[in-house]
Amino acid sequence: MLEDKSPQLTPVSELGEFGLIKHLTKRFSLQQPSSILGIGDDAALLSAEGREIAITTDILAEGVHFNLGYAPLKHLGYKAVVANLSDIAAMNAVPAQILVGIAASNRFPVEAFEELYEGIEHACKHYGVDVVGGDTTSSHSGLVISITAIGYGEKESLTKRSGAQPNDLLVLTGDLGGAYMGLQVLEREHSVFLVNPNMQPEMEGYDYILQRQLKPEARTDIRAKLQELGIQPTAMIDVSDGLASEILHLADQSKIGFRLYEEKIPMDELTIMTADEFNLNPSIAALSGGEDYELLMTIAPSDYDKIKNHPDFTIIGHATEASEGCYLVLRGSNELSKLTAQGWDAFLNKKGKED
Repeated sequence: MLEDKSPQLTPVSELGEFGLIKHLTKRFSLQQPSSILGIGDDAALLSAEGREIAITTDILAEGVHFNLGYAPLKHLGYKAVVANLSDIAAMNAVPAQILVGIAASNRFPVEAFEELYEGIEHACKHYGVDVVGGDTTSSHSGLVISITAIGYGEKESLTKRSGAQPNDLLVLTGDLGGAYMGLQVLEREHSVFLVNPNMQPEMEGYDYILQRQLKPEARTDIRAKLQELGIQPTAMIDVSDGLASEILHLADQSKIGFRLYEEKIPMDELTIMTADEFNLNPSIAALSGGEDYELLMTIAPSDYDKIKNHPDFTIIGHATEASEGCYLVLRGSNELSKLTAQGWDAFLNKKGKED
């Protein structure tokens, strides 16, 4: 009889809730001077040190935000942290602490939690943030990850969505659409696998867009670059739900309109090529795809010369009076197309259609 050499998995019940938390967080140490007391007490203790505090929270639910058929737990832990740090970066603040809440069914052994926390730990070390608390509980509907992020900034430098003025320049970091096209590749290969598990997935050549989907990065570097340039954004938001949706958020909060120029939207060559492969307009991936975690901001027209040739920023449009609405100026013409929010919505089963 052949010996079973498969690894022995540890049921969570063997450690219990508090034993699991202690086991998963024993490698975490405090890095931030604002972290006074971390895991192990009834609450964390933080010091604002005379600064403003920015707090955000995000929930990722299995079957809604991710598919474990192709999303490794380590990458998922990393991405969950990034999604929250991106919101802090969008306030022009510096992320410092996170709290981690996880609910999981009994199909997840201790080793699965370890893999998830390995990704969380990697993100915390990379961005220099501390895990200062959280919670774990059971779930009857798969895996749910809830992370709260805390950041700090000086009152005069923190940036809201509501400060844009007509004639401000609309500026974007990085490039868009890659995460959405990476998702299309993953969905396609997963569908093939479900039909024939013996088929090897065709992932070669898609590295950049797969990374944009599975292991994105938060643009926490932008705050320092803006300071170096002497630019204080008038409004800012992160691009997590698609460019069109984020522009409409800025317009609503600032009570203005926008002109977005399609030909100015930055996209990686691989994103464009993959969109063509899927018979998709690349601009749709940028406008409605989401999960790029770049920063969209408005700046004063007087800052144009400071930013016009910078490799990290692209001017993609400008603000108008609210009465002029929000429109996309189509590529190669002056024809206008009204911007609509077709981005990701967790309460829609697909873009634009309700459950």
